[in-house]
Amino acid sequence: MSHHIIEFKDVFFRYPDGTEALRGINFRITHGESVGIVGANGSGKSTLLQHMNGCLLPTSGTVTIGDLPLTRKTRQEIRRKVGIIFQNPDDQLFMPTVFDDVAFGPLNLGMDEACVRERVHRALGMVHGLDLRDKPPHHLSGGQKSSVAIASVIAMEPDILALDEPAANLDPKSRRSLIAFLKTFTHSKMIASHDLDLILDVCERCIVIGDGSVVADGPSAKILSNRTLLEENNLELPLSLQRC
Repeated sequence: MSHHIIEFKDVFFRYPDGTEALRGINFRITHGESVGIVGANGSGKSTLLQHMNGCLLPTSGTVTIGDLPLTRKTRQEIRRKVGIIFQNPDDQLFMPTVFDDVAFGPLNLGMDEACVRERVHRALGMVHGLDLRDKPPHHLSGGQKSSVAIASVIAMEPDILALDEPAANLDPKSRRSLIAFLKTFTHSKMIASHDLDLILDVCERCIVIGDGSVVADGPSAKILSNRTLLEENNLELPLSLQRC
């Protein structure tokens, strides 16, 4: 299934102020892979994910999603394929009610009202947010906002998921629900997170980013049990492995 493939080839990205955030990133993700992206603050994880659906475009190199190279002309089509969940849920929530926010994407796909309601109900159910549907998003807690932001992307039923710190504001129950959902999402997904236990639990592959470059790429169990590698990149062993 080529439409689930993600490929970065020699990707560099420089912000307008001259900061070089990505330096020659190369990797290929095939259908059904779950890949964790880990690294210290400022290593380039969020910048990398924002290249997944054209929020950012490479300064040089190529990003390919499915059969489409990412360009200004193709990014609208790519955004139909890739659902991205940002680190700050306030970047995604802008409608008067939770229902409106989750319904926004399906409505823009031209779906009829009955289908939209079904998708909203299913997506909010997955994040235990059905009781929030009529509330204004700005009245929600940080964790509730994160859950709704995730639901707004789930409702689009994307081919590929890209998540930036998805568990950062979640309580333990919501975190467990998120992990359960991610395990049922059988298409390709990339998860950038400092929650290394979540990465270990959900992702069979892990990429370590350091100073805008790929430092390591391999099985999560191997990467995340390498204390020396993690410490060199200002990371620590997952808590579950620290207890071993």
